[in-house]
Amino acid sequence: MEPLTWTGAVGQFLDPVAYVLAIVFAIALLAQIVLSVVTSGARVVTNPDGTLSSAGGPYDLAASAVRWIGLALLVVAILYIGIGVVGGPGAVGIVGGMAQQLLPVWIALIVTFVVSIKYKRKLGLYGKLFDSTVGMIGFALVMFWVFAGVMAGVFDWITTHDSLSQVSGMKNKGPGTPLFGAEDGEYAWYLLGGDNLARDVFSRLFKGAWVVVQIAPLATLFAFMVGITLGLPAGYYGGRLDTILSFLANLILAFPVILLFYLLVTPEIVATGIPNYMATVLFVFPLVFVAVLLNSRFYTQPSLRTPLLIVVLGVLGWIYLSLISDAGSKVAVLPEFLDLFDIPAGILVVFVSVVFVNAPTVFRIVRGLALDIKTRDYVAAAQTRGEGPWYIMLWEILPNARGPLIVDFCLRIGYTTILLGTLGFFGLGLESESPDWGTTINTGRQLIRAYVHPLLPPAISLMTLVLGLNLLADGLREESLKD
Repeated sequence: MEPLTWTGAVGQFLDPVAYVLAIVFAIALLAQIVLSVVTSGARVVTNPDGTLSSAGGPYDLAASAVRWIGLALLVVAILYIGIGVVGGPGAVGIVGGMAQQLLPVWIALIVTFVVSIKYKRKLGLYGKLFDSTVGMIGFALVMFWVFAGVMAGVFDWITTHDSLSQVSGMKNKGPGTPLFGAEDGEYAWYLLGGDNLARDVFSRLFKGAWVVVQIAPLATLFAFMVGITLGLPAGYYGGRLDTILSFLANLILAFPVILLFYLLVTPEIVATGIPNYMATVLFVFPLVFVAVLLNSRFYTQPSLRTPLLIVVLGVLGWIYLSLISDAGSKVAVLPEFLDLFDIPAGILVVFVSVVFVNAPTVFRIVRGLALDIKTRDYVAAAQTRGEGPWYIMLWEILPNARGPLIVDFCLRIGYTTILLGTLGFFGLGLESESPDWGTTINTGRQLIRAYVHPLLPPAISLMTLVLGLNLLADGLREESLKD
């Protein structure tokens, strides 16, 4: 069996078109950047009625060229993917094989966009995201990796081989290398090549996406629960409470982030049980947040509030105990038959570290928003009605701070993704055989002079996910400012 080329037979026709379009696009983009500086004050004219309109000229011509050539490049990319889904590796080579394996992801993305665009006027800020081109591009990049991670890690639909299995003769083989001695039903190629232990780079790439999808959003969410629960009363009440909590937050922020990670994930610190004790404290904040939220909302309806709190807190309490309980560790509070989760020690340590590092920054953001919003008229009206402090904080101040918090949440997931990659790169926290992108980059860079293919896919994946999160945050910020 012959090795695959990147674009197969279809590349003979589409590759020259793609190359020409890419060169012209780069020239047009460079021209637009130069003209934007040279003609910065002459791009708009004032109409007799006082409105502004485009002055036309070279800048508009370059902008139109960038827009239309970019659209043409997108069409070519869709052709590669579409023909690859139908023809597979035989028609479009490596690109076709990957496009075919990722068919469930393409379907999920199409369904998500079609439904979201159709009902965008009923979906609030999320629906308005689809009025922003930048926001849609960021959302597409983020959801691609979310869908890919879930489908690879949970359902095992898109991986071609076991991410830990080693195949004799495939060590450091290049992309598209046929599998020696492939059996019936076994995928015939290593689409992105093999690493230094003869493992499939393609499968490890998407298994690594599942590690990121598990940790980064959840850790950021927990950090926000901690920051919101402490930041709202600090900003609303002020005084000594604000002074103490702000001092503690600043104390944590005074340490370099990487140094804190080193301290928290080193084996000596883990052996003391400190991360487990920290998890016991930090993971209780979502429980407190939900309890206060429901109690303040239904305080005047005790017949509904009491059973609701019992059920919700009972379920959340069980989940909380399952999260912190680990047989054989310093914290083992549940018997094994009641423990819902078996979280690997490395993931728990990394999770706790991310929450601990991010929570003080979230606290400062929420505190600042609460200090500003508590002076608004609708807060004074709620106080006049006799509403309690927690009702005002959670149902008056917090909803009106959602715009900046949602934007920061997206950005912080990106920061967390980079931190996870950094930890993996330095070999801290997760196991050495973990397929997470940081560990894979660290393994690949050791042989980068001879073999680039194990290093580039996780590095590009990390870049595209963080870029998508930043673009998504920009789109959300743009739309939230229009409210």
